[in-house]
Formats: sequence, C-alpha cells, structure tokens
Amino acid sequence: MNVLKLQRKFPQFQQNEIFSLSDAFQRLDVDDRGYLDEATAIKATQQSENQPYDVVRQALKEVELDSSRRVELEDYVSLVAKLRDSSPAQKRMSTGPTPPSAGSGVVAQRTGGHASKGSVSGKIQVQGSNANITHTINEDERTEFTRHINAVLAGDADIDSRLPFPTDTFEMFDECKDGLVLAKLINDSVPDTIDERVLNIPGRKIKSLNAFHMSENNNIVIESAKGIGCSVVNIGAGDIIEVREHLILGLIWQIIRRGLLGKIDIKLHPELYRLLDEDETLEQFLRLPPEQILLRWFNYHLKAANWPRTVKNFSSDVKDGENYSVLLAQIGPEYGVTRAPLQKQDLHERAEAVLQEADKLGCRKFLTPKSLVAGNPKLNLAFVANLFNNHPALDPITEEEKLEVEDFDAEGEREARVFTLWLNSLDVQPAVVSFFDDLRDGSILLQAYEKVIPGSVNPRHVNKRPAHGGEMSRFKAVENTNYTIELGKQNGFSLVGIQGADITDGQRTLTLGLVWQLMRKDITVTLSSLAQKLGKREITDSEMVRWANDMSRKGGRNSSIRSFKDPSIGSGIFLLDVLNGMKSSYVDYDLVTSGQTDEDAYLNAKLSISIARKLGATIWLVPEDICQVRSRLITTFIGKFYKSSQVQYANATARFSYGYPRKDVDLVWDLFGDGAIGDVIRMQEYSIFYKSFGSNNHHIANTVPFVISIDVIILYIIAILGSEDLVRE
Repeated sequence: MNVLKLQRKFPQFQQNEIFSLSDAFQRLDVDDRGYLDEATAIKATQQSENQPYDVVRQALKEVELDSSRRVELEDYVSLVAKLRDSSPAQKRMSTGPTPPSAGSGVVAQRTGGHASKGSVSGKIQVQGSNANITHTINEDERTEFTRHINAVLAGDADIDSRLPFPTDTFEMFDECKDGLVLAKLINDSVPDTIDERVLNIPGRKIKSLNAFHMSENNNIVIESAKGIGCSVVNIGAGDIIEVREHLILGLIWQIIRRGLLGKIDIKLHPELYRLLDEDETLEQFLRLPPEQILLRWFNYHLKAANWPRTVKNFSSDVKDGENYSVLLAQIGPEYGVTRAPLQKQDLHERAEAVLQEADKLGCRKFLTPKSLVAGNPKLNLAFVANLFNNHPALDPITEEEKLEVEDFDAEGEREARVFTLWLNSLDVQPAVVSFFDDLRDGSILLQAYEKVIPGSVNPRHVNKRPAHGGEMSRFKAVENTNYTIELGKQNGFSLVGIQGADITDGQRTLTLGLVWQLMRKDITVTLSSLAQKLGKREITDSEMVRWANDMSRKGGRNSSIRSFKDPSIGSGIFLLDVLNGMKSSYVDYDLVTSGQTDEDAYLNAKLSISIARKLGATIWLVPEDICQVRSRLITTFIGKFYKSSQVQYANATARFSYGYPRKDVDLVWDLFGDGAIGDVIRMQEYSIFYKSFGSNNHHIANTVPFVISIDVIILYIIAILGSEDLVRE
C-alpha cells in the first residue's frame, strides 16, 4: 500500500509521518518479507512510542490482523495510530490503578491477551474466546511462575537470549507461543521427557518459525505433558499459539508441580521411611498422594519441635506464618534460622520475616509476603515442596530399614504408571493417584468400561462411593469388581481364574491384566469401527504387525518384526522406521544410532517417542519400555499410528469428491500415503482445481499459483487421464 493510500486511511498522520513510519517498518523488516512478527512489532513499538509492553500488546490485539498474525505495513501504522489515540480502548488499557468505586475493591490491571476487564486486586481478568467469557489470572502466580522459568532456563542454548522475561507483564505468555519455553520447562521438571533434537528451533535448520512449526512444537508439549501426568483435557496446540493466557498458566503450574512433587519419592529419599505412622506399612504410606506426604513431613517436624499445632492444608493453616517459622527453625538451625518471626504481630511483617529466614536456606522462592498471608494454596504447596527437596532434614535409615525399603514389592509399577495416565485421560472421577488402591472398589473400572464401550454398564448394578467421601464396604466393593470381571468376559477378555475379590484385594498381576485388556479394547473398538467402514475384517495384532512392516518398507527401510515381542524392537530402530514410513521428513537418520548398546538403544527410543508426539500422538510409554520390549506398551504405540493411518485414509477417501475410481485412490494412497490425498483435498477446499478437472484446460502452472508436490501432480494425471500404467512407470 503506497503512502497516499495510507494517508487517506489514517488522516490523523501527516505525509511526513507516514513516510517516517514506513521507513521504521522497513528497518524492522530486515529480511524484506513485507511483514513483521507480533513480537518484533510489539517490542519495537513499545520503544518508539514509549508505552508499556501490555498496552502495546493489547492495542495490537485490536488491530485486525489476518489468520497468519503477520503485521504488515498497514497494520503497523494502525497499531501506532491506536497507541496515539485517546480512545475508550486506550483508557481501557490503563497501566495504573484507577480510583475504585466505594467498597468495590476493583482496580484496573495491566493486561494483555484478549480484552481486559476490571479486576479484584491481585486478580487479572482476561476475555476468553468471546465477549461473554472471562477468565481470571492470579497476578502472584503469574509473577512467581515467570521468576521460576527465568531461574531454571537461564543459560539454555536456545532461549537464553530471550531471558529474563519481565515478571510484571504478559510477555512470558507471548514467548510461550512457539512451544520452546514450555518444552524446555517440561525437561527441567522431568529430565529427558522430550528429545530436544526434534524441536523446531529458529537458526538450527529453520530461519524463523511459522505457524506449522509452532504447532508441531506445541504438539510435543501437549503430548509430553500428558506423558508426565498433566491434565490437558481443555488445551491444545492452537490455544498456546493463540496465547490463551489462563490455559498456559494452568499448564505451567502443572508442569512445575510435577517437577516439585516428582522428587518426593522413596527411591530418591529413602529417609521418607521415617514418616510412617505406627502400624502403617510402607505400601500403605506410598499410596498417599505427594501433597499428603508433604503435610506428613511438615507435621513430623512440628511435632519434633514440640509445637502444639498441626497443618492440614496449604492455605488457612499456614497463612499466619507461625507454622512456617517453627518448621524453618527446626530444619535449619545450622544455617542460623530462628523463630524470630513469631515476635512480629503484623501478619505481613511476620510473613516477610519468615521469608527472610527461608532465604538463609536458599529457599526464598514462590512466595511473597502478600501471597503467604493470602493463603495461596498453589504457591504455598510449591514453597513447601521446594523446602523438602532441598532440606528434608530426616535422619538416615538404618541398614535393617534399608533392606525393607529395597525389598518393597514394586511389581508392575511401570505398567501401573502407564495405565494410570490412560485412565485419567478418560476423565474418570476422582482421578487415579494410587493405581492398585484406587481400583479396589471397582467404581473407576466401571467408569472406564462405560467410556470405552458406551452403554455396556447398567447403572443399577453399580455401587457408588459414599457421598461423604468414606470408603465403600468390602461387600459392595466386591460386588462392583465382580461386575467388572463379568463385563470383561462379555467382551472377550481372558480372565480365567480371576475373581472380583482379587481386584479388591489389590492383586497386582491380576489387576494389571484386567486393565491392560480394557486399554487394548479402547484401541480395538476404534479400529473395529474403522474396519467396518473400510470393509475390512476385525483388526488383530497380526494385522497391525503387517501394517507396521509395510510402513517400514514404504519408507525405504528393511527392518521388520514378527510380533510385538520381537527382541529387535529393543534397538529402537524399527519404531523409527515405521514413523519414517508415515512421515519421511520427520526422521533424521543422522540422529539414529545402531542401537547395539543400551545407551544407543535408549537414544533411539527417546527419539521415536518425541517424533510420535510431534505428529500429535498420545504416547504413554517411556524409552525403557521400548528398550525392554514391553509388548503390551509397544502394542499401544503401534496401535496409535495404525489407528491414525486408517482414520486419515477413511476421512480422505470419504471426502474425495471428484469421482476418481477407488482403485486409483488406493493406488496413490499406497504409493504416497495421506500427503497426496490431503494436498488435493486442501486444493479442492480452496477451489484451486475445480475448473481444470473435467475441462480441456490442463495447464497446471496456470491453475496452481504455487509449487505442489510431485505426488499431487501424479494424482492430477490419474484424474484427467486415468493413467494407472503411467503412474506405475
């Protein structure tokens, strides 16, 4: 758009100002692309217009950008115009508090994201997907989580140049949109979850990330978050790219929480044995959620300090600072920590004194005096978990006690972890925490049956848990678990010799066997439905093995397996070859090792899991499951992609509306996979090919104004000439 047109559209600017803005835009557009990304536009305009980050951010939200979110010259001028305009929109973006009405307690907060509203002090309201929905952001949580990210990711080779993020703006949320910050945060919380070699990183092989690259990164983030136990039912890759602040903040908290609580583990801290109550077994103790173990630890030290109070939560019981003062003095006397804060009468002064004592331990983190006194449960939980992780202050266990800890029967723990994640992905209520214990009364299993096989459970045959939260009687629990066995037999499960009482008694092998068959049923139900649509027989393990071998050959590889127990799977190469057959550009064989050593096999397995997640697959297993060829879990991995392939094929052929012979569609699918048909579908949707098909105008170059893949051209030839022989040649 030339200067004269811009001046007509923005009459508030003189011609020389338009020239000046155009020159500024061109200086920012260093690659001469004709557009800027949002981050560049915000930061440059923040400096040139001397406006706070969040004000510029909000103004840009009011500029009508297209779906690519690229800021072109006209958009840039519009942004500056909004910032210089004293419109109601600008007043709404006030950067400081405005006098509240009497008794309202409402202040205007700096906000970003979607349009903001007045907020209660310490809370920020952001508009959701439409004008009738608002979401609340806790300002203390935003600040403390941003501080945490700055601390743990400092020095990272890929994002250190972007740090630190300001703790008083929404910039951190914007920086999360490409997925890199969240991926790095996941690896900090649970190391090795993501193979960072598969991330799209600007400057590595890609100059700058587009929306597709960001979507792939965020697929990895979402699926990896699921894999470490985060609940991501309501968030997808698009929500992160669109910077839905409340969803991103919730995800960040879950990732941080997982990292903090994951260290509360008897394998890492065998001295946790000290916290067992009288007559409590180690197995009973380890069924407790980590939050309850933390409270047990807190109270253990309060009791040791002869303090009369106890804590039952991370909110009202700690907000006055007294219990914290005693805890800190008990675990850190050698650091000079004392109970001096108890002398302070003002709660905020006492809270500050408590945090100064925590600082002596190097643990002034997650809390401010304000959030401590407010009793913020998330930040208090994080504070206590960080204290435990750094200063458990428990006496070492004896050799006799060590034997008991080492002999603890951990049979099936890894499979139990996978099945726990799967059950929680079904949104069973309450969420499963202790796998074997939580399934004893059958209610979770019956919910899972109904989710996997809708209509299979008769509600009149189900005993519900007591409304007050107590335990179900053994008699009613066994009735439920007997019903789960009956349902399993009705659906062809192999349950010879298993009774409901075995599940109620927590028999590990039998419980794992039942849940595995239910999980496999979840896979086969979908596959059977697809088989019907595609006119195929019921899907078996042999069918999936055959498909996996075909995928390997399709990608030009020669690896194959005979079953999901094949020892060759342990090298990690076969699964990579399957993924390569599905999406050849996703597997960089320069990164693939021979898989001959344990270390090499682990690297291959980790790579395959991250690539699978990049493709958007929900994968529950961990690299060790592949290296040790855990056949049940390998089946779920292959089953996910078999299902995905068949769904894509069914959808593609169903939408393939130009009357190609089915054998031609199948031919192109066999030769090129979903990419070819998908490309043509997209072209159909944009009406790119519609004039050419069936007409005399077959000049592809005149019809398609961009480069398309050779497989699409071949499909085009089939459509026009019906020349299967030409394609085969």
